[in-house]
Amino acid sequence: MIADVWSARISRRDRCPPLPRTTEFTMTRRPERESSLSLTRRDWLFSAAVSSGVLLQANDRVWADEEGVSETPHFWYRLAPEGPYIDSQRDNKALGFGQGKVYLSEDNGQTWAHDAIFRDADKITFSCILGNGNILFATRTRLFLSTDNLSSYKEIVVEDTDGSDYRPHQPIDPENPGWYYHPLDGVHTWDVNGAEMLVWGNYCNVLGGPVPINIYYSTDHGETVKIAYSFGQSPTFQQPGAGPDDQLGNPDNPVVCRHIHCVTYNPAENAFYACTGDHDRTDADGNNHQECHWLRGTYDANNDSWEWTVLVSVNSNSRYKSGGINFVDGQLYWAADANGKNGTMPHDRGIFRCAPADLADPTKHELLFNPHYESANMIIEDDVILSAHYAPASPYATGIIYSPDLGKSWAQYDLKEFGQRSAIRFHPKNSDGWFRVDLRKGWIERGEVLFIKPKPNRIAVQTRTAVQTRTAVQAKTAVQTKTPANK
Repeated sequence: MIADVWSARISRRDRCPPLPRTTEFTMTRRPERESSLSLTRRDWLFSAAVSSGVLLQANDRVWADEEGVSETPHFWYRLAPEGPYIDSQRDNKALGFGQGKVYLSEDNGQTWAHDAIFRDADKITFSCILGNGNILFATRTRLFLSTDNLSSYKEIVVEDTDGSDYRPHQPIDPENPGWYYHPLDGVHTWDVNGAEMLVWGNYCNVLGGPVPINIYYSTDHGETVKIAYSFGQSPTFQQPGAGPDDQLGNPDNPVVCRHIHCVTYNPAENAFYACTGDHDRTDADGNNHQECHWLRGTYDANNDSWEWTVLVSVNSNSRYKSGGINFVDGQLYWAADANGKNGTMPHDRGIFRCAPADLADPTKHELLFNPHYESANMIIEDDVILSAHYAPASPYATGIIYSPDLGKSWAQYDLKEFGQRSAIRFHPKNSDGWFRVDLRKGWIERGEVLFIKPKPNRIAVQTRTAVQTRTAVQAKTAVQTKTPANK
């Protein structure tokens, strides 16, 4: 694993110098219920072997411990253990799926105490564990809710802005109905005036067919899900061969986009922020459509209504083409993945901070760090900033961006052992202190699940000191070895 370490506070007027290379580190209702016993890793492996026609030999160590934990100077990391694909987590709970079932763990995925038959399990694109224990999960076009730890579940029909049922379109290609509920970010619930709200937007129109773009919300733990905002009809992302009456999106909204990158809540303002992508596009009539927007929305609980304002609309070579929105101590943080060929080069990228009121004024932004490559996912918790590279546009295989101190110092790591992977959907730490992260193949195809656990600063400092000492000794030895030959 290669580590790039760069410690600095950078003003918005400064450019980042090339990142110095350092030494290489070795881090190395459910139809029926078959059993009331918890599903362990051993059970899962046996079930997988039987279902695939593979017979496990008696000496196969199906009860073996999970893979060992690797480390960097700043954090430990590991892949999820063999078993259900862990799609979301909250405190000690984890939701997984696989083999035609959904699973619920109460010990962070070590065992799976609850499960339910769900034939479309492998088509799940979104899940969320609510504060009261409810579980909301979605396939590409349908939402489901369990209120009893998966003993049963029911379908939830989304309510449109006019109160009518919001039904997915009938796809011309039934194999590609679109991703109605799939998010790119991983934080979707917030305490809003003493009550939990669930709010998220769909990242779509990349794989799986064209689909309308919406921001969804629930104020009753998923019992009802409604549309908070519906984007307009993009001339680009429509079904091939669709007629005028089959256009996807809100016909009354001129604001169009490809998909939503992030939706986040700022408690200081009692307001939600959303940002979208992806590019500038010209339709057949020569009209230009910008897809990169920032929106600010406020929710009126008494009237169950929203008011949205578009704050910024720009081209794709801009810091506003972004994601990973976070609010900490009244300040707004975000990560930019500018990548257009329009505008001034080099690309207007980096991890930025400003007062929310100053978002539209770039002169008041502080550039905290410039990774030099596209990055549009980020989470901040307990002063740790965790972000990542967009793999197809980076020389890193699996690039992780890390700050242990809210942006005062930075490091970048390449977890090469995973191959070309993009880290997305960062979930807050579970009760054992691990962030959960999707590793997507290339950019968006499902790959693996990675867990990252920050080291206490004391341990991180000791590790860095040991590495620096080892590097110095190696360098000195190398010089001494070369000296006779140089004479």
